[in-house]
Amino acid sequence: MSQNQQIPSVVVAELDDALLAEAFVLDVREPDEWARGHIEGAIHIPLGDLQDRVGEVPNDQKILCVCAVGGRSGMATQFLNSVGRDAINLDGGMHAWESQGKPVSTD
Repeated sequence: MSQNQQIPSVVVAELDDALLAEAFVLDVREPDEWARGHIEGAIHIPLGDLQDRVGEVPNDQKILCVCAVGGRSGMATQFLNSVGRDAINLDGGMHAWESQGKPVSTD
């Protein structure tokens, strides 16, 4: 994917509840970041492991990629779309999620 192509993204304020309910939420942050808090129901696959673990990501579901601010999840979105998944980046990541007062899970 060339750098001038846009990465499909959504900002927290425009995140549709139905999309969130139906999406496979993929958190690509490092384990220590995940442990500090994540979106409830998210699946944790660090970005560095994603290529080897892509088989754990569904083919038939929208994937919402999340990291701290949107950079790593943007890379994950590009990769997943390049291998036939339907991925979208959460622009602003967990920082935006938390700043909007959205719930965070630490389980």
